[in-house]
Amino acid sequence: MNRNPFTTNPLRRRSVLAAAGTMAAAPLALAGCGGSEETGDPNKLTFLNQSRGQEAVLTALAAQYSEEQGVEITVDSPGPADYLPKLQANAQSGKMPDVYSSFNATDMASFYRAGWAKDLTEELDAGWSTDFSPAVIELSTFEEGNNLDVAPGIYTVHWETQTYGFLINPALAGFTAADAPATTGAFIDALVNAGGGNFAVAASLTPQLVQAAASNWLTDDQIAATFNGEDPWEQDAWAGAFQFLVDLKDAGVIANGALLGGQGDNPEVETAFFTQSTAAIFDASPGVSVGFKTNPEFEDYFSIGILAADDGAQPPRSPGVPGKGAVINPKSAAADNALAFVKWLTAPEQQTAFATDARILPANPEILASDAVPAQLTGFAAGVETIQLMSATFTTDVKTAIVAESERLVLGESTVDEALANIQAAQDRTS
Repeated sequence: MNRNPFTTNPLRRRSVLAAAGTMAAAPLALAGCGGSEETGDPNKLTFLNQSRGQEAVLTALAAQYSEEQGVEITVDSPGPADYLPKLQANAQSGKMPDVYSSFNATDMASFYRAGWAKDLTEELDAGWSTDFSPAVIELSTFEEGNNLDVAPGIYTVHWETQTYGFLINPALAGFTAADAPATTGAFIDALVNAGGGNFAVAASLTPQLVQAAASNWLTDDQIAATFNGEDPWEQDAWAGAFQFLVDLKDAGVIANGALLGGQGDNPEVETAFFTQSTAAIFDASPGVSVGFKTNPEFEDYFSIGILAADDGAQPPRSPGVPGKGAVINPKSAAADNALAFVKWLTAPEQQTAFATDARILPANPEILASDAVPAQLTGFAAGVETIQLMSATFTTDVKTAIVAESERLVLGESTVDEALANIQAAQDRTS
């Protein structure tokens, strides 16, 4: 079994500087410039942004930095559904942005392998790491021999810690944060009592859902061993994780009796929640920032962490994801200015602005423990202390298989044993 890949030195914490005030989304004084890749000007940057929830604050911070430093910054936000296709088109044309949003490791690995990401290890070891928690640094590090074939290094930095859990509308779910169920059985019973048909999870998030559920029986190393093809998917722990989906189906609490799939499925699930037509959804902490942007008037909701299995042998733990952050294009004419801008974005003042003005769970541990964290993020924040740290993730084929098998399970077209056999076959093709 691979050891934990994360070799960065222990971090030194420093006190949080004064919080940046609420950011006005000031427009950037730009003339349609395309950044250094098109202009060759090191003082013109483009940041290709994936996140809807951080767009307004990121744009305002970029305007502030432009005014203070004289570096012209364009924030290009095509939206989450169009982000990866646009990034792939840019890579194929050789006109990559100077800075671009980090995304999940499986989808980003090809860009890292192609040399479109600067290794930031030396910069972090030289003192920059003090702006982040050790867990975020660990989750961002590729070890020698990782299962995505990325060269060892750290290619992303993050101003967000992302955990998974459940967003709850108490008016529809029938329970409050004070009496929220802690186990899968109690959760299902509560939703049944509230009328059923009131829970949603996007098909694209089912890999994270089953990974979280499996933590009730497996350690982080055992989960990683499955991802690496060393341990089988066809074991009781993974059967128990997928059984949670079956139990939700059998209880009649899944909205419309099916998982929403296709491109943009999770934004649609989030829209249903924030327009108050769904009582509960499985989501990641960025869902709070999305809700704040799309429906700021709706604030009477809360988050809870991963549910315990009634017969679990381990404490339930959220999968670990570094969250919103940035990758620097080392081939950019503006690579040095891009690095300086990203260092500024991740400093405590700017992390505080992201937390207070966009409801983003910060990566700096002292800000995370401060009153800058909005009340709606409390359940997600609680999951940071026990977040899963591991040396591997899903291969693309396995992730695709989990999504497909989860959809079939909920439609009653497959059994758990059949699902695990098909996922194991996908693992065998890629191990």
